[in-house]
Amino acid sequence: MSQGTSQKAVPGSVRVNVSSNGGGNSADISGGIVEFKYFESILSDTVSASVTFVDTGGVVKDETVLDGLPITGTEKVAFFIEDNNGKSIGQNLFLFVNSVTPVSEDGRAQIINLDLRSKEYFINNKVRLSKKFTGKISDNITTLLTSEEFLGSDKNVDIEDTVNNYNFIGNLKKPLYTINWLSKKGVPIEAGEDVALEKTAGFFFWETYDGYKFKSIDSLLDKNKNPKKRSIVFTETPDEFGKDMPRQYTTKALTFSKNNLSNMKQKYNVGAYSTKTVLFNPFTCYYEVKSYTAEEFDSSYVHSGQNQPIQNPEFRRAGESKDFSRTTYFIEDTGTLPQGDTEEQLKQSKEQNFEYTKILNQSIMRYNQLFTSQVSVTISGDFELRAGDMVYVDSPGHSEKSDDPVNKQSGGLYIISELCHYLSPEGTYTKLNLIRDSFGRKGSPSA
Repeated sequence: MSQGTSQKAVPGSVRVNVSSNGGGNSADISGGIVEFKYFESILSDTVSASVTFVDTGGVVKDETVLDGLPITGTEKVAFFIEDNNGKSIGQNLFLFVNSVTPVSEDGRAQIINLDLRSKEYFINNKVRLSKKFTGKISDNITTLLTSEEFLGSDKNVDIEDTVNNYNFIGNLKKPLYTINWLSKKGVPIEAGEDVALEKTAGFFFWETYDGYKFKSIDSLLDKNKNPKKRSIVFTETPDEFGKDMPRQYTTKALTFSKNNLSNMKQKYNVGAYSTKTVLFNPFTCYYEVKSYTAEEFDSSYVHSGQNQPIQNPEFRRAGESKDFSRTTYFIEDTGTLPQGDTEEQLKQSKEQNFEYTKILNQSIMRYNQLFTSQVSVTISGDFELRAGDMVYVDSPGHSEKSDDPVNKQSGGLYIISELCHYLSPEGTYTKLNLIRDSFGRKGSPSA
């Protein structure tokens, strides 16, 4: 395991250069930067950044950067940020100006904020899908992401295979919308088709500094496929920049907070623990009702914590397909857009294009269970971390036992759902929003 960050959040290094859309002119705004923020999230299709700087005259043609370049939108921005351990972000990654916001202004200078986004963010708004797609979901996502006909991204891609196919027509939807729509229908391939279709489902698609990722929820929570990057501890006691940090941890948290105060009505509304699907075939009048509860599949899920939340048995509804809190209705998708010649298409005419009752219920529950336990930590800048990485977190327990100092309920393995690297003249920090699908401390910070 690589070493964690130093505990002193002293200022790091940040350089930003903005190029004119007209060519020829560029401006280095590094000297005027007030703050720089870089964002990644498993819920976001692209990375983003925000830079606030003081814009004075005499920079470009004796004018301000805003007027001299000028900055009007879509300008190419080269940036380079470095933490206190020499780890950097920005080399070979360019962002583009999405919006320009004046923060304040006087007669001598103005403070400007630039919202920066990836190239694919802009291209997505100029592409519509108007063709037929067939085959594996993971293959179609690769095509939408890398083909010059669509997003044409040349970034690294890490696409996990899906076991199931899905045929569809683009219907003039945007590529990133379609990718996220397909993600909910994906089933991981490693479980095998006979087992996986009724056991687990659901993928995430997001961008990090390393490129694009398409990963199943199970693989994100599996410590063998997603080894932990850091072991973080929050002690509530000051020390001299981490010198007194326990040896089994790599990083000292500067702040720690729990965000997993459950609202059970909201959980029921989104179907986190029980769902029902009603399926109807208008050609044959076939009608099927299928319901699932999370307890039925607890043994087939990969958990980063010890146990799923236990529901009060007083609220269980007895009887077949009676215990559910969310219902979805679908028309059976049979014989849709079959592949091959006429003979092959006839063979597939009675096959289901998508197994709603076997897959959709699983993805609904799985997505909403993933946010069961949530914590936020702030550490000194650590630019090796990425959204989707696994970390181990411990905080003080409330037991009176001196030999049991950590919290056994909230401690353990978490997934980074969102991160923000923040740089200013006062210091360099990384804030992590962490999630998992269960409670209870499992494993150890050093294992």
